[in-house]
This record gives sequence, structure tokens and C-alpha cells, in this order.
Amino acid sequence: MTAPLPDLLIDPVVRAALAEDLGRAGDITAMACIPAEAHLDAVFAVRGRGVTAGLACVRLAILAMDPEAQFETLVEDGSLLAPGTHLAKVRAKARALLSAERTALNLLGRLSGVATLTRAYVDAVAGTGARIVDTRKTTPGLRHLEKYAVRCGGGVNHRFGLDDAILIKDNHVAACGGVSQALTRARAFAGHLIKIEVEVDSLDQLKEALPHRPDVIMLDNFSLDDLRRAVEIVGDTITLEASGGVNLSTVRAIAETGVQVISVGALTHSAPVLDIGLDAV
Repeated sequence: MTAPLPDLLIDPVVRAALAEDLGRAGDITAMACIPAEAHLDAVFAVRGRGVTAGLACVRLAILAMDPEAQFETLVEDGSLLAPGTHLAKVRAKARALLSAERTALNLLGRLSGVATLTRAYVDAVAGTGARIVDTRKTTPGLRHLEKYAVRCGGGVNHRFGLDDAILIKDNHVAACGGVSQALTRARAFAGHLIKIEVEVDSLDQLKEALPHRPDVIMLDNFSLDDLRRAVEIVGDTITLEASGGVNLSTVRAIAETGVQVISVGALTHSAPVLDIGLDAV
């Protein structure tokens, strides 16, 4: 199973989401209808088939509203789920639990949706040796959580931000005057721990990049024939990443060209929310 994120990283996101929902006066429906001393027992249950991610968000949302709540996870993040599976059970003050419900479900459903879609891509390329990786096309403020969800689905993280690797894309190349110039400047700038990746959009650009020995070459919107040709040219001397035009109907054929990495923006920008609900018991 995927190593969990520290609560320290999750709690600020959860509390900001709760504050957005509670507004200026708190949950006036719960206060109007439910006695202050009332408690509620409930379970979080999945309605469809999928992969779970984000149970810590649920726990922290409930505990933020009721520090004395009893919360028990019944599955681990990264688990394959059948419809009807109970993910967690809780006993808490009723007002607190219902005030936390939507925030908890929003985060859990979103992250589980990312994990579920990632698993579909990972399964689609099984046996090819290619790895499915995410991108920076994430929801602002949720990147660390969404990339965690990708790992829960069996995917691999690309860079987290602009500061942890050099990735020279087409507009960088245009601004520098060419692939060779961009790579020369990047190599002079990079420290010994910084990896360099360059995006190319043709076999000619690929050949221009090779003498500079980047760590990774991204093959952007290459045809299958050009992907195969790129693999023949480069062999296993440099990691090749395919990007662009990737979906569940094309990813297997892309993987079979021999590229080592396939980046998929849809993992985080287009994942459907996994349907999960809170049921009183």
C-alpha cells in the first residue's frame, strides 16, 4: 500500500474546506434541527467500483468538528472496492458529523476518483513495462493530495512543481532559439542533483537533443510509428516519455512502442468523482 501523507500536510486543506462551507455562522441547519447532545453512528460506503484514496481527509474533517469522535478506517487507501463496501465507520456528535459530511465526501470522492482512473490506465498497460505518470494539471491547492491519489492507483508522480526538475517545453525552446541552445543553458545551470527533461515534437528535434544527454526526452504528440522509431534511435540510453493524445483507448498501443513512461494529464484534470456516501446506522 502507498505510504500515507502526514496529517500536517492534509489538515490545512481540510480546515480551509470546512471554513469555506461553514461560512460566517456555521451549520445553521444542524443547529436548528439537532439537539446539541445528540450523537450519530454512521458508515462511509462506496456506491460504485473503484479504488479508495483520501480516508485521512475524512478523519481529519470529523475530528476538526468533534475532537472526541470515534473514527475507524475499514479499508486502506489503494484498496480495490466493490459497490457497497464500507470504508470507515464513525461515532460523533450529530451536529459535528453532519457539518463535516460534505467536506469529507468532496475530498474522498475526488481523490478516490483520481485513484480509480489511474488504476484503469495502469491496468491497460500491464505487462508492457511502461509506467503511467501524472502531470502538473492538478486542482490548485490539492496537488499533493491528487498526486498521492495517483500513487494509490498504482501510478507514478512526475515533478511536483517548477522547482524540483528542469523541464524544457516547446515555449522554452522557442524563447531560447532551439533545443540545443536550451539544453546547453540548462546543463550549465543545473546542479548535480537536478534532472533535465526536454520536450521534442519531431524526430529531428530528438536527434538535436541527443548529444546533450538529457535525463529524459518527452515525445510530444508523436505518431505510433515515430514513437517506435524514437525508441530504435535512443534505445535504453535515455528515458523516453510519451505525452499527448493519451486516453484509455490509445494508451496500450503507445506503451507497446517501447517507451518507458507515459504521462497522462487526465488522471487529475478529468477524473470522475467516485460515488461515496455517508449512511447513518
